[in-house]
Amino acid sequence: QVQLVESGGGSVQAGGSLRLSCAASGIIFSFLDMGWYRQAPGKQRELVAGITSGGSTNYLDSVKGRFTISRDIAKNTVALQMNSLKPEDTAVFYCNARSPFTEYWGKGTLVTISS
Repeated sequence: QVQLVESGGGSVQAGGSLRLSCAASGIIFSFLDMGWYRQAPGKQRELVAGITSGGSTNYLDSVKGRFTISRDIAKNTVALQMNSLKPEDTAVFYCNARSPFTEYWGKGTLVTISS
């Protein structure tokens, strides 16, 4: 059974940092494209950062220079380092794993940024 479990969410003030982590079981990250998505209240879910099986990364324009996605193949985890957080970053963040045939989602972790 495939499980993605996010951790590291919380509440911080604007300008602060958080590090999200996604641990996987039942799948091997190195074969998949991974991503962090977020969904703010009343808004659609959006891709924040992605890392391909080959290690290429991409970011939402509004987080470029502030967020960094990384993965630890040995630990089967993917992380999102978030710096210089802004109130508009407040959302539930979800871990996603995708292959050409299917995708998996974690249950999400809440990030709240106060001004």
